[in-house]
Amino acid sequence: MRARIGVMAAAFIAAVGGLASLAAAQVAVKGETVYTMAGEPIKNGVVVVTDGKIAAVGPAASVRVPEGHRVLTAKVVTPGLIDARGTVGVSGILNQRQDQDQLESSSPIQPELRAIDAYNPHDPLVAWVRGFGITTINTGHAPGEVISGQTCIVKTSGNTIDAALVKETGAVAATISPSAQKGGGKSPGTRAKMVAILREELIKARAYAEKRAKKEDAAADGSSDTADGDGEAGKSSSPDRNLRLETLEKVLAGEIPLLVTAHRAQDIDTVLRLQKEFGFRLILDGAAESYLLVDQLKAADVPVFMHPTMMRAFGELENMSVETAATLAEAGIPVAIQSGFESYVPKSRVVLFEAGIAAANGLGIDGALRAITITPAKILGIDSRVGSIEVGKDGDLALYDGDPFEYTTHCTAVVIEGAVVSEEVR
Repeated sequence: MRARIGVMAAAFIAAVGGLASLAAAQVAVKGETVYTMAGEPIKNGVVVVTDGKIAAVGPAASVRVPEGHRVLTAKVVTPGLIDARGTVGVSGILNQRQDQDQLESSSPIQPELRAIDAYNPHDPLVAWVRGFGITTINTGHAPGEVISGQTCIVKTSGNTIDAALVKETGAVAATISPSAQKGGGKSPGTRAKMVAILREELIKARAYAEKRAKKEDAAADGSSDTADGDGEAGKSSSPDRNLRLETLEKVLAGEIPLLVTAHRAQDIDTVLRLQKEFGFRLILDGAAESYLLVDQLKAADVPVFMHPTMMRAFGELENMSVETAATLAEAGIPVAIQSGFESYVPKSRVVLFEAGIAAANGLGIDGALRAITITPAKILGIDSRVGSIEVGKDGDLALYDGDPFEYTTHCTAVVIEGAVVSEEVR
């Protein structure tokens, strides 16, 4: 009897929790200006979110707010912002060993490392960036190894990785720059060695994929292909499971993009040659000197996750420019702005501020908003859910008391899937 009562009580609590969650997903936001990123800004606009999804958007004169919806107001309303590439939740706020999982340095090639196995939704950095309107992040392994691991795409809310998850693998992160070189005679020690290591792994992955496909074709035909490459009978030709090669197989098949960090023009050129050789989907990351290769990037149809605009101009970033985002966007190259990662301060930049500098240096307000909303959403393949304020998309909104790119402006509230997750004025 007691067990039955316990089960009933648990069911009741779960039901009440579900109702509370549903109620929290009913909200309407009124804004003096609503930037939908799907058309012209709406003056005196209203966004209605029902059951976590955008149910209506338009001028206040034509959009009715349903009964029972909580109403918020703001000077400016934008889609929830997207950080195209960072390490939030994998690198933590304390900068101590227990919360620094962004880079495994035991091997130069490790695509099998999954960001979802390291992401901590409770790290204070997650809440910190959320407070500025950032609702979606592509986060995970940092630059620093030839292949450092995978990224994942998550919302900046949720009690667990499953609750926060948008996409299990956003990209496989690679590095072709001096930051991935080793000292003390260790490998790789030069640019040529880095590229050779990466090329060798991609060739292995291609052979692995071909062997798997051959086995699958033989099984489909009903033949007994049990001879290996040396003609030895009686052994299956199916390769043993290899997580590293399985991941790279997906890269070669175009299922997962390869996100390659490169800053120098010579390294960017090398990455473009590799992409042409193997045909993988490439996202160029960092790209400090990409303004020198605009024609090549345009011809290759390669999008760019631009380094944080306010990064320090030294080392391989010595030739960076605050006008690069504008230069690429003007040429028609998709550009998103990221928070990035800096090993000496493994905290997080705020893409809102980084985009503001780009806006002031040629990108403009619309271009800067696109670089932290709809453009990264499209590049990452999540634009059916986020990146713009359109009916049917997730109810992710950022509310501001003025121009979002003015330093005197504050983020006054943040909504994720209809739930008001922050009202602390920042």
